[in-house]
Amino acid sequence: MESRRSNRQLSSALCYSSSTKGGQARSPSVIVIGGGIAGLAAARALYDASFQVLLLESRDRLGGRVHTDYSCGFPVDLGASWLHGVCEENPLAPLIGRLGLPLYRTSGDNSVLYDHDLESYALFDMDGKQVPQELVVEVGITFESILEEANKVRQEYSEDMSIQEAFSLVFERRPDLRLEGLDFKVLQWYLCRMEGWFATDADNISLKCWDQEELLPGGHGLMVRGYLPVINTLAKGLDVRLGHRVTNIVRRYNGVKVTVEDGRIFAADAAIVAVPLGVLKSQSIRFEPKLPDWKEAAIADLGVGIENKIVLHFEKVFWPNVEFLGVVADSSYGCSYFLNLHKATGHSVLVYMPAGQLAKDIEKMSDEAAANFAFTQLKKILPDASSPIQYLVSHWGTDINSLGSYSYDVVGKPHDLYEKLRIPVDNLFFAGEATSSSYPGSVHGAFSTGLMAAEDCRMRVLERYGELDLFHPVMGEEASISVPLLISRM
Repeated sequence: MESRRSNRQLSSALCYSSSTKGGQARSPSVIVIGGGIAGLAAARALYDASFQVLLLESRDRLGGRVHTDYSCGFPVDLGASWLHGVCEENPLAPLIGRLGLPLYRTSGDNSVLYDHDLESYALFDMDGKQVPQELVVEVGITFESILEEANKVRQEYSEDMSIQEAFSLVFERRPDLRLEGLDFKVLQWYLCRMEGWFATDADNISLKCWDQEELLPGGHGLMVRGYLPVINTLAKGLDVRLGHRVTNIVRRYNGVKVTVEDGRIFAADAAIVAVPLGVLKSQSIRFEPKLPDWKEAAIADLGVGIENKIVLHFEKVFWPNVEFLGVVADSSYGCSYFLNLHKATGHSVLVYMPAGQLAKDIEKMSDEAAANFAFTQLKKILPDASSPIQYLVSHWGTDINSLGSYSYDVVGKPHDLYEKLRIPVDNLFFAGEATSSSYPGSVHGAFSTGLMAAEDCRMRVLERYGELDLFHPVMGEEASISVPLLISRM
């Protein structure tokens, strides 16, 4: 059996040389480390370009931080669930279109702050009283004014600061923008939503870099059937080894050797490292020789935040027919929001989505306690809420395979760290959302970096082989059929 083969036998499965014992040329080989969307995109592209591809994944499933759960009897995404930029320009659009996967558009606004339109919200105070919609809109306008003033602060100060610090300066300059009472609580809810976008608290969000990502047109669309069909399509036909946690990567001029937790060794011409930033930060993978100082600095200086989901499945719907329910409070930490999946999918599910310090604190709880905490927040606004019949809880911050949800710009650090993390080191290539300077923290960002890493790898390896004309590019020349996206808005 394969698990009992010797290291030498396993190593020979993928070897450095460009010919076999019989002198017959073989295809170039690559090991992809990490079976998330970036790793799968890279593996798929290189496999289609006639490379020998081995994908090593530490989990017992593919997808990484894309995880569609079916234990409720229908798909629920515990990780990524939106397509940010519902448009043909999105690199994932052709695949989603060909698969016929429906999208529920939750916003026509391209702002990084709002993945839902304001009219789709219902906000409540702690006493269960609904906040008048006119007030929500008015405070939203004030919040935009505060951001505009913060931009002036950014232009005046050479040193970076947090969004929290910038807001304090704005209030000193423009006391007319200070709010009190219910208005102040709604403002904290807007800040809470901003923190959710970056998966960290306002005192960690960089004023210089918070709006540096590129925004695709078309607003935001929820994947109604989940992302798993995309994962399965990318993985079809690939040599995937689940439960293979990589502990060591040795790079030499003529190839790489990759060691997994049980001591087995795999070898290839090159490797693509597509593990989450949190895993790189943990140094659970040893690189020999060690990575250059500039690469290690990029890993250390990029931030990784936490946003989790607590899925509450109910027997029947008892809440308003809106896409989001929100709770306003005296601080952003005390605010909360629930995604109404019934609006998009027809299933009686609310998803509580804590981020930043709140998410960290909830991760210290048991799943039952976390679900009870979320339900307690719901009872504050809907006192007659019935108890859930089932719950699911994600743990992206403490999960050893992720150690965080997605990346963000740290105060005082440059935005070009994303690009530095992406740049290859010899025959090691890097992919993942934290290597995307244009689309960090997004599925399409991770997907596009997988394709870029595959193309860089293809060019580098085939240059050594001297056979650039024998293999097809992994990007750009495939005559893909464009299928319109299936978009709805109930």
